Amino acid sequence: MANGYLTTHVLDTARGLPANGLTIVLFDLSGGKRVQVTQMTTNSDGRTDSPILPKDAFKTGEYELEFHAGAYLDAIGTPPGDPRFLNVIPIRFGISDAESHYHVPLLLSPFGYSTYRGS
Repeated sequence: MANGYLTTHVLDTARGLPANGLTIVLFDLSGGKRVQVTQMTTNSDGRTDSPILPKDAFKTGEYELEFHAGAYLDAIGTPPGDPRFLNVIPIRFGISDAESHYHVPLLLSPFGYSTYRGS
C-alpha cells in the first residue's frame, strides 16, 4: 500500500477567507479515460474533511481536480457576469511518487486564480 495522499485548500483571496462550501471533483485521467474518483465539499477552513485521495486509494497517474468556483461565488453573493468569468476551474496534474503527500491548493478570486504544489 502507498503512503502518499492528496489534499487541497481553497482560499478566497478577494475576501481574505477560506472558501467554505466549494465543491471539488477528482478525476483519474490515467489510461486515456476521465473517470470520476470522488466529490467533496470544503469546510469552514477551506479544506476537505479527509484527504481527497487517501492512502488506501493513492496511486501514481494523471489526475484532474475540478473546482466549482461559479457555484461557490453565487452562494456567497458575488455579483455574476453573464456568463460568469470563472465557473469550473480544472487543474490537471501528475502524481509520480506513490510515497509522497501531494497538496494542490487553489487561491481564488472572481476574476483569477493560482495554484502550486504545496506541502
